[in-house]
Amino acid sequence: QVQLVESGGGLVQAGDSLRLSCAASGLTFDIDTMSWFRQPPGKEREFVGRIWWSDGSTVYGDSVKGRFSISRDSAKNTAYLQMKSLRPEDTAVYYCTPGADYWGQGTQVTVSS
Repeated sequence: QVQLVESGGGLVQAGDSLRLSCAASGLTFDIDTMSWFRQPPGKEREFVGRIWWSDGSTVYGDSVKGRFSISRDSAKNTAYLQMKSLRPEDTAVYYCTPGADYWGQGTQVTVSS
């Protein structure tokens, strides 16, 4: 049973920071990349960023570049999304995936103005 558990979301004010966690378990393959996506209310899922497990290199979507940072703890099969300077438009459910169409329940981030 593959399990992906996103956590760390909450209600914050504009300008605040949050760190999300994504803990993976039960994978039958080695992690190549872990990606973060988000889904604002009423909208489609949007790419946030991706980290390569081997060397920690990252790529980000334009909307979060310079504000968000992805890291990982390979020993824990856990990825992190550090979010700074949060804006109301960052409000969304945040998901992580190692690929293969595996998704967790997501964690809600709400940014008030």
